[in-house]
Amino acid sequence: MGLARVTNSHVRIKVLENIGRLVVKLGTGVLTDAKKQPDLAQMKQLVAQVAAQRKAGREVVLVSSGAVGAGMGVLGHAKRPTELAELQACAAVGQSRLMATYETLFAEHKLAVAQVLLTHDDLEHHDRHLNARNTLVTLLTHGVVPIINENDAVSFTEIKFGDNDKLSALVAALLPADLLVILTTVDGLIEDFGKPSAKTINVVEKMDAALEKLAGGTTSETAVGGMASKLQAAKIVIRSGIPLVIASGRKKTALNRILAGKEEGTLFVPESKKLTGRKRWIAFFHHPKGSVIVDEGAKIALREDGKSLLPPGVTCVEGEFGSGDIIRIVDPNGTEFARGISHFDSTALRSGKLTRTEVVHRDNLVIL
Repeated sequence: MGLARVTNSHVRIKVLENIGRLVVKLGTGVLTDAKKQPDLAQMKQLVAQVAAQRKAGREVVLVSSGAVGAGMGVLGHAKRPTELAELQACAAVGQSRLMATYETLFAEHKLAVAQVLLTHDDLEHHDRHLNARNTLVTLLTHGVVPIINENDAVSFTEIKFGDNDKLSALVAALLPADLLVILTTVDGLIEDFGKPSAKTINVVEKMDAALEKLAGGTTSETAVGGMASKLQAAKIVIRSGIPLVIASGRKKTALNRILAGKEEGTLFVPESKKLTGRKRWIAFFHHPKGSVIVDEGAKIALREDGKSLLPPGVTCVEGEFGSGDIIRIVDPNGTEFARGISHFDSTALRSGKLTRTEVVHRDNLVIL
């Protein structure tokens, strides 16, 4: 199993040195109280931690949950609504309350904030993707703290299936950031959770199936994700070459300790080779339109030899997609191992009458 319990901090110091730009995700559980209202004392100490990092010269982007939770109390919901219109009403009411609170709290530290609401479409569409990045970078240049949330009041897919763990990973990959910190209600990734032998895993150097078994969902009435969604976020940032720390948002020194290389939370060590902005966009910012299943020889050629995907390697085409769409590339066992831009539509691929040599050129292909 890819777990490392390192007693000294040399791994952390090496991975976390020279962090100039970080994304901090605040979960619903650390932002709201038992009545589902924003917990002002908690928000105040979290804002103080972010402000301290700004004053240390770092750029910080916040990805904040809590809008639906804040709106639930106002609209009289004890449980997270299941009906889409009610969820969106909670988000609409709660988001403005949340931002008003943040504005007041950051003003105490003489910092300005900006609200940025995103949908998946904003990050998938290439021009809007670049525009979102430019806006965030410009805000950071002006010393503003962008506060990002999904545009839950209008975002159908994301409010139903999405979570802010994934959004925070996508924002980190978009910028790109030097570090993603997810602050939650637990101390990190826990081994033997709920047992007397429970312990926080200090460093994860490799994601594998055994590690994923440690992750559960969530029982919170306001939260969406849980540790499973955090591990999905970890896959995105690790592959992008960005480290992730999952830590407790209840500790007033968490961010400071993380940035100092202290043993705080669980550090996920990134892959050494960073993906380019374009490759990150191909790999993580799309709902792929379809899949091609390839044989073992093609898988080896793509993964180990850095080759393009050629027509003879494709054994099956699934779904309907056009030329220029992002598709999954799947091995004979059904495991997606790459994504890329298809040169052909699905009909042409199925016909076998192809006018180009590559199905997916290696420049348009990312191994996951």
